[in-house]
Formats: sequence, C-alpha cells, structure tokens
Amino acid sequence: MDTPPAPNVTAATSTNHPADRLPPGVALVIGVLMASTFIVFLNEMLLGVALPTLIEDFGVTPGTGQWVTTGFLLTMAVLIPASSFVMRRFHLRTIFLVALSLFIVGTTLAAIAPTFGVLVAGRIVQASGTAVFLPLLMTTTMRLVPVGRRGRMMALTTAVPAVAPALGPALAGFVLSVLTWRWLFILMLPIAIVALALGAWKLRNITTPEPVTLDPWSLALSAVGFGGLVYGLSLLGEASGGHAPISPYLPIAVGLVGVTAFVIRQIPLQKRDSAFLDMRIFLRKSFTISLLLMVFVAGNGIGLLIVLPLILTTVTGLGTLQLGLFLIPGGVAIPIMAFLSGRMYDRVGARPLVIPAAIAWLGALWFLSQVDESTSVMSLVFAWLVFTSTQAAMWAPLTTSAMGALSTELFPHGSAAFATVQQLAGAAFGAIFVSAYTIGSGAQNAGVLSTDQAESAGHTAVMAAWWLGLVVLVGAFFIRKTPSSTTEDTDTGDATADETVPVASTCATPADIDTADGSSPTDTAVCEAATR
Repeated sequence: MDTPPAPNVTAATSTNHPADRLPPGVALVIGVLMASTFIVFLNEMLLGVALPTLIEDFGVTPGTGQWVTTGFLLTMAVLIPASSFVMRRFHLRTIFLVALSLFIVGTTLAAIAPTFGVLVAGRIVQASGTAVFLPLLMTTTMRLVPVGRRGRMMALTTAVPAVAPALGPALAGFVLSVLTWRWLFILMLPIAIVALALGAWKLRNITTPEPVTLDPWSLALSAVGFGGLVYGLSLLGEASGGHAPISPYLPIAVGLVGVTAFVIRQIPLQKRDSAFLDMRIFLRKSFTISLLLMVFVAGNGIGLLIVLPLILTTVTGLGTLQLGLFLIPGGVAIPIMAFLSGRMYDRVGARPLVIPAAIAWLGALWFLSQVDESTSVMSLVFAWLVFTSTQAAMWAPLTTSAMGALSTELFPHGSAAFATVQQLAGAAFGAIFVSAYTIGSGAQNAGVLSTDQAESAGHTAVMAAWWLGLVVLVGAFFIRKTPSSTTEDTDTGDATADETVPVASTCATPADIDTADGSSPTDTAVCEAATR
C-alpha cells in the first residue's frame, strides 16, 4: 500500500480541522488496546484490599505480604524498558496476542496457588504479560492521533493505568465480602479470554517490524538495577523490626550500580539504533521535567493503595465490602477528571492545571494523615475523592506534555520510560510507605496492631507521602506553560519545527498484514491517519 509523503507535523493545529478527526480504523485499534489495557491493569492493585486476609491465611508479615503487589510492579518496571524493542521487532497483533496469553497463564497460576510463593509467581507471570500494554497503547495513540486531539485522547489513554488500579480494590472488596480471594483471579479469566478473542478477531497490524536485536546485557542490568532498588526499599520496614534477612542497604547499593550501568550501556547502543531505552529522550526538557513529576504523582497514587486498606481496616474498622465501597467514588472520578483536564490541556497547557491540582492534592494528603477513631467515614471518602480527582487532573497533562515534546521515532522509548517510572515509582513508594507504616507502629509484628499503634503507623505512612508530594508542587512551576508539541525550541533540546514525521515504520504493506483477507478498510484508515 503506497503512503503519500509525510507532511510537516505542525499541519494539524486546530481541533476543529477535518484532519483532526479520528477515522473509524484508528478508533477501533485504540479502543481494543484501551479495553485490554484496562483489564490487565485492573489486576495491578487487586490484592491491596485482600492483603490483611492474605497475611492471615498464609501467616506472613506485611513486609512479605506486600510482594503480591510490589512483585507485580517490580516485574513491570524491569520488563517495560524492553517494550520499545518489542514494539519495533514484532507486529502489533503478535505482541497483543502473546502478552494477553501470558496474562491469562499467570492469572490461572495465581487462582490455584497452594502457597504464598506460588501466588507471587503467578503475579509475576501476570505482570510479564501486562508490561507491554501501556507503552503499546501510548505509542499507538501518539502515532495515530492528530496533534489537535492529543490532549483529549491521551487523557483517556492515561486514565486507564490510573482508574483500573483504583477500581481494582473496590472490585476486590465486593468479591471478598462473599467469596475467597481466589475468586479475584477466577472471575478475571473469562473476561481476559474474551478480550483475547476480540483482539484476535478485530486487531490488525499497523507496523512493519524492524531488524533490531535484543541486548541481553541491558535486560540483565535493568533487572539487577530496578530489582535491587525496590527489594532494598521493601526491607527497610522489616529491618526496623529486626526481621530483615539482610541489610537493606546492600541491595539498594547494588541497584544503584545496576541502574548506572544500564544507562551507560544504552549510550553506545543508541548510536546503532538498538538501545533498550534511548537516552536522547532526556535531552528534551519538557519530557524530563514532566517525567520526574510523574514519579511522585504515580508513586503516591499507587503506593498509598497498598497501605490504605491496612489503615482503614484497623483504625476505622471498615470491612472488605465497606472498603470496596469507600474506593468507588475516587475510581469513578479519575476518568471524568482525566477527560476534563485533557480538554483543558489542549487550550491552556500543563502548568495552569498542575499547580492548583497539586495544592488540593497535598491538602487531601494532610487530612488523611490525621485519621483516628473519631474521623467520620464520609469525610474520609471526600478526602480520597479529592486526592484521586486532583491526581487525575495532573496525570493527563503531564503525560501529554512529556510525549508531545518528542519526535515520532522516540515515541516508543518515551512511552517505555513513562510506563517504567510509573510502575517503578509505585513499587518503590509502596515499599517506602509499608516501611513507614511498620516503623510508625513501633511494634515487632505490624500485622497485628492496636488502634493507637495503627493510628501512629497510618500517620507516619501518609505524612511520608505528603513530604514526597511537595516535590510535585515545586516542580510544577518549571513545566511548560503552553501545550507542548514537536515544534519546541532547539535551545531546550526539543525537536525542531521543520521536523517531519516518518511513517515507514507505522504503516504495514498488505504483504505485512498477517490476516486472511490482507489489507482492509480499517488498515487503510489507520495508515492514512499515521501519514498526517
């Protein structure tokens, strides 16, 4: 299929221009990816509400129990950097089918797990399949959606990894009120299988694989670096109670060395266009600042979902069903606020949205840190609603501002970096908050606390989130005031205005499409959108 010459990326400047409309083929591809990404990310924080039950059933400590979530996040953080290689090396449809099949295998293993170790193993296999979905969705959206609609579409795209983990605990609360924790996985299996069948039926290839090779050293160094950091952080709480098998500072030091070696390794590889993660993305000021702020936004959002059930069940006496109901308003607010902030971003940019949202976000955190027996449940629901709403109001603008600063060939690397820091921050901050919870309790066994101990533990954990959240408010004053695009000044290291969008790697020829009927109207519409 012939592709016309790629016009300048600045051609699409108005949201009302006909070129900004989404062709049916683009909507179908993004819709299938978005629905599947929601399904797999729903499992990310699914066991947060079940953590007290798992601690009791398997007889583990909170520091050990958190690995059903931290192990999931860590696996994703290790594998997501490789997603840029995967997206360049294989067809979109192939990636989708293999990744979702892995997720189904991991879900089955977790459902039948006889021991805690097998449960964690199932979660790791789940995460191995989940890792590629967010970068794949972000890259596909940035490639196919016209510039004038990116704010709104990226708002929906970024809402998926935010709202799915937020609704996961709510869903778990309903299930656990009538069934055992195993049903959290059993009920997910038919949904994932239906998504796999739908993708196999509807999804078409829109990319042409490139002859890139896997660098095993990069994969090993990312595993050692990120794994060492999160493992060391997770040991801090256990070390305070004298239960850590080794000093936490040893794996932290190994992790820092591993991450440093990983970065150094990428520099020569990117010259041969075979880097796991192209470090040139960090030369874009708008991308780097937004990425750093997302570390703290995502870290606080995901990390608090790990310790919040422990605080609420012990201090306020909420059961699993009540805890699920508690989390629903916040989960519902996320996509609404993400969509509204995406529309506003297309008009005013990121800074006017992030600064007021960060102030309200910190206010909600401060209130949550003061929870005690006398705090009403309704006031807690309102505080959590404010927290999740303002988080969503920052998430979409920061993501769009960062990705909009990159040229098209860097989209896979940018989306991989963004997805990596979100998961790594969630794992790291979750470990930090569990450690703060354990230290704040002052108890040898943080799995069984009195109300006073739980109040102290909760205050310490949430105040840790508040202090870390201050970075977002300060950093918000340094992000771009206007909507970012690939027309940024070269003085800041961003792409130049006369840069054109390469489409050779975006549209597959009919021979490349591995479907029985060859190219279709959907494929044509998608490729036409990619050439704009």
